[in-house]
Amino acid sequence: MVTDELISRLSTVNPEIQIDSGIMSKHPLGNNGMVAVYPQTEAEIAGVLKFANDNVKKVAVIGGGTKRGFGGSEEESADILLSMANFKGVVEHTIGDMTLTIKAGTPFKEVQDFLEGCNQKIPLDPYTPKYATIGGVVAANDSGPKRLGYGSARDAVIGMRVVYPDGTVIRTGGKTVKNVAGYDFNKLFIGSMGTLGVISEITFKLRPLQKYENLVFITFPDGSLEEVYAFTVRLLDTIMEPISLELFSPALAEKLTGRSCYTLAVSFEDVESAVKYQVELVESLKPIKSIVTVKESKDAQEFWSAVANLPPSGVEDAMEQGIRASVKLGVKNLDVIKVIKQTQLLQDTHHLLAESHGGLGHGIVRVYLTGAGDDVVSAIKALRAIAEAFGGNAVVTHLPFDLRQQIDVWGKKTAYFFLFEGIKSKIDPKRILNPKRFVGGI
Repeated sequence: MVTDELISRLSTVNPEIQIDSGIMSKHPLGNNGMVAVYPQTEAEIAGVLKFANDNVKKVAVIGGGTKRGFGGSEEESADILLSMANFKGVVEHTIGDMTLTIKAGTPFKEVQDFLEGCNQKIPLDPYTPKYATIGGVVAANDSGPKRLGYGSARDAVIGMRVVYPDGTVIRTGGKTVKNVAGYDFNKLFIGSMGTLGVISEITFKLRPLQKYENLVFITFPDGSLEEVYAFTVRLLDTIMEPISLELFSPALAEKLTGRSCYTLAVSFEDVESAVKYQVELVESLKPIKSIVTVKESKDAQEFWSAVANLPPSGVEDAMEQGIRASVKLGVKNLDVIKVIKQTQLLQDTHHLLAESHGGLGHGIVRVYLTGAGDDVVSAIKALRAIAEAFGGNAVVTHLPFDLRQQIDVWGKKTAYFFLFEGIKSKIDPKRILNPKRFVGGI
């Protein structure tokens, strides 16, 4: 059998590496492999990639599996599924310099739990943090509502080690905060969805843990989005520095807070006096007909944890009541209000459940769809039309494999797409690595 031959040849090249056949070859989200390998060292990663490159074998890379439904090959299975599950752990933590070097297969929550003992954290809030690996978070440039205050992986990463498709290992950046003179090569790999190389180690600049945290809900019972807009403009014109400024649709707000109303979640992290001052300022600015509810540290953290675990992901045990999908839209920050209104209307026009939230400070909207397959595909097309009408874009971040064959998950190619093509052709000329996982089907 072809699979047996592949296992035999991989074992010859990497005698110590763990190899499984068939275990990871069947999954409704695709991005599978005929053979799954579990390297424990960087040398083993390089060996697998060199073997694949020399023999023109397709390689799909997986961490915790949370982004398995995000893009992928036209074929359900690659030749080799390279799992980073066994490649994890802290490489170096310099507490005084507030930097951390970590292996890419380490789950994000494990990293944060480790740093909590030193009163530090990585300033990111990705989705499904219990399962999402640090390498996957960076490769997808994943970020949540706190992107407004934290920034994204592009702001937190200061160095990497990356294994190219031919097995060559390169280092970008360094282990000090100020280490780049010229082009920041880290950014080439952040958000590239693993199509240019396998990230093996990442160095982050850290932040101290917040002394105090509050979350303010501003609920708009009459559904006036004009009031939401006016309040947001007033808030953004103040000296306040919210960590998040996230608007939730009535459908999603009901699930999270029990109130089916447009709800704005404003989060603050700082010393207690600064946080309470900003909360009082928010209360003084609120529209007359709105309702303000304040959640303190533990309750605030529980709410954001619930938000982080909302999206459908590849680690779920089973689909519940229909097909589930998630779409990420990017528009101008205050256009988020209009986009969320449009997504709320999708429920009636497409006969499905549509839940959404978006950042009024960064312009990213997340929409979660649940329904029949044809209705979900139709709603995704409608969402793309909505985003493009506002001069933005829409990317499908989760969808079962068979439905991904029916729709363009990336949208229109940009005018500068040829640059992406050129970089891919230079680094991975045989196109073995993570096929179809990046913009335009690269």
